[in-house]
Amino acid sequence: MSLPSTSSAQVESFFHRDTGTFTHLVYEGDGGAAAIIDSVLDYDAAAARTGTAFADSIIACVRQHRLHVEWILETHAHADHLSAGGYLHDVLGAPLAIGRGITQVQTHFKHLFGLGDNFIPDGRQFDRLFDDGDDFHVGALAARAIATPGHTGDSLTYLIGDAAFVGDTLFAPDTGTARCDFPGGDATQLYRSIQTLLALPPETRIFLCHDYPSAARAPMAETRIGTQLQNNVHMKSGVSEADFVAMRIARDATLAPPRLILPALQVNIRGGRLPTADSNGIAYLKLPLNRLGKSGP
Repeated sequence: MSLPSTSSAQVESFFHRDTGTFTHLVYEGDGGAAAIIDSVLDYDAAAARTGTAFADSIIACVRQHRLHVEWILETHAHADHLSAGGYLHDVLGAPLAIGRGITQVQTHFKHLFGLGDNFIPDGRQFDRLFDDGDDFHVGALAARAIATPGHTGDSLTYLIGDAAFVGDTLFAPDTGTARCDFPGGDATQLYRSIQTLLALPPETRIFLCHDYPSAARAPMAETRIGTQLQNNVHMKSGVSEADFVAMRIARDATLAPPRLILPALQVNIRGGRLPTADSNGIAYLKLPLNRLGKSGP
């Protein structure tokens, strides 16, 4: 697979330490067009309180570089952090986009959370739903949406200039790959999606959505296709589909649900917006009991 453009994109990555998430600001250069990928809304789980300090730090960088944000992009509906997409949309006026597979995710979680008739699972909470292969631009930077399902059914990779933003599909080489046990996840699909990415030129920069580093190294926002081929502990060159699927299924069976999955998905399927407040002026999240994880001993 070729890159959509030989133009070099400038990227600044911001690490949200509480959730191990990277938000990426990709842009042409000072004074040019930009996109924000996989934003984070601060969330204090004990107090059920949201905040915008992290998102505001990205807005400050946008203003420092005199950028015009043309897109706010989500690689998928995240289960491990709340999106600040709605907040950034309101402040910066840029359209919010995600893959068309979000409609299946919305349908599943509408049922789980009992959202009722007021929540319509057709993607209207976003300004643009990308299909596989859709081309778009960030200023003069050519960009393409590539479906990379497996972790979730709605997972996308964005190729912008010479940079690929892979969401949770790949992690740092010493960490491996994303889990596939969420609704719509599929280890065989993930293997094939990763093969699509690994067919990119080996010098392609890839930007990660998460890193969970050991004490021995700093968080890693960026790697390259060639490095993944040589060193990824789950998917380096030569790993068969059958071996990968068996490893992924066995590994996923040992994993607990993400700490913020219940608040995150209720917000993220709404385009990073909180539920509508009740008549008392308070917005509420729901906790479906005995539906996730394993029963106690």
